[in-house]
Amino acid sequence: MIGTSSIVKGKRFDFSGIFLYTFLTVLGLLMLAPLVYMFSSALKPTSELFLFPPRFFVVNPTLKNFKDLLLATGTSIVPFSRYIFNSIVVSSFIVVGSIVIAAMAAYPLSKHDMPFKKFIFNMILLALMFAPQVTQIPQFIVIKELGLINTYVALIIPALAAPVSLFLMKQFLDQIPNALLEATRIDGGNEWTTFWKVVMPMLKPAWATLALFSFISAWNDPWAANIYTTTEDMKTLPLALQTLSGGYGVVARTGTVAAASFLMVVPTILVFVITQRMVLETMAHSGIKE
Repeated sequence: MIGTSSIVKGKRFDFSGIFLYTFLTVLGLLMLAPLVYMFSSALKPTSELFLFPPRFFVVNPTLKNFKDLLLATGTSIVPFSRYIFNSIVVSSFIVVGSIVIAAMAAYPLSKHDMPFKKFIFNMILLALMFAPQVTQIPQFIVIKELGLINTYVALIIPALAAPVSLFLMKQFLDQIPNALLEATRIDGGNEWTTFWKVVMPMLKPAWATLALFSFISAWNDPWAANIYTTTEDMKTLPLALQTLSGGYGVVARTGTVAAASFLMVVPTILVFVITQRMVLETMAHSGIKE
C-alpha cells in the first residue's frame, strides 16, 4: 500500500524534483548575493562602509556615493559623461562589427567548398590556444604605424577579429540545412541575398550569444584605452574608474568606488537579461548536427 504522505488527491509527490528545485534556488540566491551586496554597498553612507563585522544590507541608504562619483570625475579635464559616451561607442561598434565579420567569415567556411577550408579552420582553432596578451605588442605596433593612436578605430579594430567569435558562428552555421540554401539559389537569390535574408535571420541565437560575450569583454576592458590613447577625452569608463580607485585617498573613496562598480555592472546585467533566452537556445543546440 502506498502511504498517504506520497499521494495527495491522486497525484504523487516528486521529492527528487522538489529537492532539485530547492537546491537550484539556494544556489541561485548564493550567486545573486555578490550583486546584492554591491548594490547595497553603493548606497551605504561612510559610517556603514567601515563597520566591523561588515553589514550585508544597508540600513540608511543614500545617493551621496553617486554624487561624489560625479564630483570626483568632474574635476578632471573632461566630464564624466564623456567616459560613458566613449564606452558606449566603442562597445556598440565592437558588438555589431564582431557579429557581421564573424558571420561573413564563417559562411564560406561552413557552406562553400573553398580551397584550404580545413587548413584555415584548423588555424582558427590553433589561434584559440593563444592568450590575448601574446598579440598585444604586434597589435600596438600596427596601430602606431597606421597613425591610429587616440582614435576610436584603434579601440575598436583589435577586438573585431576574434577566433572564438568565428568558431561560434561556424558551429551554428553547420546546423543550417544546405537544402534550404540551395532552394534560395534555385528561386533566383544570389549569394548576397542568401546570406542576408536567409542565413543571418537564422543566426539570431548566435548573434545574442556573441553580442553578450563581446559587450561584456569590451565594456569591462581598460587595457585598450590605456595603451592606444594618450588624451583624457579618449579614455573609456573602465580606465577612468580604475584611475579613480587607485589614486590618492583610496579609503575616502571607498563609497565612490562601490558606486562606480555598480554602474559598471548594470549594463552587462541588462544585456544578459535581454539576450538570455537566445543564448540558452544556442547552448541547447550547440551539439546538434544535421
